[in-house]
Amino acid sequence: MSIEIGSKAPNLTLSDWVQGSPTNIDEMVGSVIVIEVFQVNCPGCFLYGLPQAISVHEKFKDKNVKVIGVATAFEDYDKNTLDNLRLLVSEGKVIGETYNALRQHGKLVNGDRLYYKIPFPIAQDKVVKMPSTISDDMISDFIKTYFPDYSTYSDKDKTELTHRVHDYLANKQYSPVTFETFKLRGTPSSIIIDKQGILRYSFFGSEGYLEGAVNELLSES
Repeated sequence: MSIEIGSKAPNLTLSDWVQGSPTNIDEMVGSVIVIEVFQVNCPGCFLYGLPQAISVHEKFKDKNVKVIGVATAFEDYDKNTLDNLRLLVSEGKVIGETYNALRQHGKLVNGDRLYYKIPFPIAQDKVVKMPSTISDDMISDFIKTYFPDYSTYSDKDKTELTHRVHDYLANKQYSPVTFETFKLRGTPSSIIIDKQGILRYSFFGSEGYLEGAVNELLSES
């Protein structure tokens, strides 16, 4: 089940905590919650998304704001692994396209180490293997989630989209639960939940709106 902006945010579905004390949304109600979703093999996450989340953490850590990181995997399953996440957290080691991009930008230290530390708790999204058979319900749920204007399509376009979604799901190896529950489009993504536990914003990419959204929600009673 996916949720909409303005709905009560469900707890995150996670497999492992690799840094900080385990927590979840129901334990943080009363604070503004920022969930920074990234992939280990995602250059933009390390150049833009995570630094922005770290800035918010440092600026608001004494002002009733909780920031956590969730590492997910919707592609490059051989690189976006729990083992590589643990290497990142324990040694600052980066891999794959992240390593290549940070090296090109002169952002590595000691050869292959990230030039900053992530100060907030980090967990791994739960990633489950896709079933071998794609059902009509799976196709319908995907279309409802990612194509809300489907009812306006012509019959021909509906048929073409249904075939495309079937092929996409049939070729998909795994499903990242939190990533799909919050209907994220990619990484880096920032999920922002207000003090009442309501999902208020979901930003994709380094859009630069995170701090403003946090300030807005902090000002609410």
